[in-house]
Amino acid sequence: MTTPLRELEWPDLADIGALDEQLFGQDAWSARSWWAELAGRPRRRYTVATQGERIVGYGGIDCAGATADVMTIGVDPAAQGAGVGRALLAHLLRQAREAGAEALLLEVRADNDRARNLYLRAGFEHIQTRRNYYRPDNVDAHILRADLKVTA
Repeated sequence: MTTPLRELEWPDLADIGALDEQLFGQDAWSARSWWAELAGRPRRRYTVATQGERIVGYGGIDCAGATADVMTIGVDPAAQGAGVGRALLAHLLRQAREAGAEALLLEVRADNDRARNLYLRAGFEHIQTRRNYYRPDNVDAHILRADLKVTA
């Protein structure tokens, strides 16, 4: 089944903020942060995945030259395991390539096995660990990199 994707729009921010809070708790972005992210276009690009009218996932990248960064990616728990994250990540990889990036970087919690496995299967490599990065639980952050000249 294909996951419908579209550009994030201003009216989506309330739904995205609520989903982000559900997924990331105290690490969720504030409404002000989301507004600032959308104001950062065209360099910042955000996409939502939908099921009917409902947003079930979102992702965004920052395209700033040869290296792009995944800013965020999240999938509604009810939609996890259905390919939504994979579709969003593939879309972000395409956007980074189209923007001329040669690499795509991201940061993921070391204890988020589902996300780490998604990224590793998509061709990302673990290049660095930031010890005790996520507070207050002192979880490491893994920095991953995809070589866009190789990863298809």
